[in-house]
Amino acid sequence: MSRILRFIASFLVVPGVGSSPVLAAEPDEPAAAAWYRSGADVVAQHASERVDRHRARNVILFVGDGMGVSTVTAARILAGQRAGGNGEDQQLAFETLPFLALSKTYSATQQTPDSAPTATAMVAGIKTRDGAISVDETVNRNERDAAVIARHAVTTILEQAEAHGLSTGIVTTTRVTHATPAVNYAHTANREWESDADLPADASVPDIAAQLVAAQRKYGIEVVLGGGRMQFMPATATDPEYASCQGSRRDGRSLIDEWLAAQSASSYVWNREQFAAIDPQHTRHLLGLFEPSHMQYEADRRASDEPSLAEMTAKAIGILRNNRKGFYLMVEGGRIDHAHHAGNAHRALTDTLALADAVRTAQELTNARDTLIIVTADHSHVFTMGGYTRRGNPILGLVVEPGRARPDLARDGRPYTTLGYMNGSGHADLPADSDPEVRRPINAGRHIAADDDTDSPGFYQEALVPLESETHGGEDVAIYAGGPQAHLFRGTMEQHTIYHVMRRALGF
Repeated sequence: MSRILRFIASFLVVPGVGSSPVLAAEPDEPAAAAWYRSGADVVAQHASERVDRHRARNVILFVGDGMGVSTVTAARILAGQRAGGNGEDQQLAFETLPFLALSKTYSATQQTPDSAPTATAMVAGIKTRDGAISVDETVNRNERDAAVIARHAVTTILEQAEAHGLSTGIVTTTRVTHATPAVNYAHTANREWESDADLPADASVPDIAAQLVAAQRKYGIEVVLGGGRMQFMPATATDPEYASCQGSRRDGRSLIDEWLAAQSASSYVWNREQFAAIDPQHTRHLLGLFEPSHMQYEADRRASDEPSLAEMTAKAIGILRNNRKGFYLMVEGGRIDHAHHAGNAHRALTDTLALADAVRTAQELTNARDTLIIVTADHSHVFTMGGYTRRGNPILGLVVEPGRARPDLARDGRPYTTLGYMNGSGHADLPADSDPEVRRPINAGRHIAADDDTDSPGFYQEALVPLESETHGGEDVAIYAGGPQAHLFRGTMEQHTIYHVMRRALGF
């Protein structure tokens, strides 16, 4: 064999697939040869894969709320740098899934959408208007009449799964009554109506928390894990974890007790110790509410108090797979979105990595031959990555160009970060434990200093347009998929097509 043929043949070895960097040079291998080989390896791997057209037994839909492409890219680099590398050649767990498409996220009424219509699109197969939870676009946002809502309700993939005898689950880091988890089981005109305290006085439509209990009674949802205890507790009840916090319900109902009574063999947990004690093999129904409102950001989470998203995913799968018919599970990394709204890239990216860990956990606990895994976002954010930064530069740091030792300076004489926002409340360099939910004075424009701690969770990036809260972005988001029928994701697709792929994969 000639030297050239041996050189080409050496590139045709297919590497293992994982979350490690895709480019790893062999000892004494020239950089150019390593780049060439890595590209050839990927093509060879893809050429050897077969399309799985079988029916799926299980479907897991992962939603990174607000996880646009720039968020995935920055999180990938952060993961690689935390592992000791440059970061750019890293792969997150869901990036190893073999099929990829783009999702058009506009709603029936908005170019740049909110989470209610986009999540509805994914689980019910239609586009609807802003704020709507699993009802069609003709319903007015303030529609209070339960009969009107019932006429315009759309059936969700969770409701279909339960009707077909499958087990179902919802895992989220937000309140379980928040828009994205709520679309699975609730039907209402206004996503804000999470508790009866949020409803107009003359409303006959139930609040979202009450609808979860009603759905539990009707369908027997097996797993619900996340935050949001307040929506389930009467206003006279004190939170078990925070003595200064009360329930929100004006009707006096304890929806936690009602959830437990709705199905036999039901359990409720609110802390890490109780959660750890749950045996998936002997638990049929599990409700976990770990905070009065949203769960902690991953950067702030105390492992002794709250389970991680990956741990909740593992527990949910452990319970759901007891059903031989299969299961449907939605897992939401919901606080990516909240950190972006605050202009806080550190927490947004850290929660993205927590979602990637949850995907890896699901891949390890399921079989790609019978489980369709989909990872996507409901929408993006106006989150940017720019500047001619040298390779390996800290992704949360100041821009340093190749060949230079000092940060680059803008025309105003100030340094600038690789990551930033088009709009929002703007720059702050606060203590690491600063709360993104606390409203800060708007500080848009250029205020950064060279000694700011850009790597701290308390660093808030600069923004151009002054707004109280950073907004969603309207560009397409990615869909990553693997397992039975995953090949149906291709090209640029309407977001509501995700539901139709799940429905087909499950044979409904």
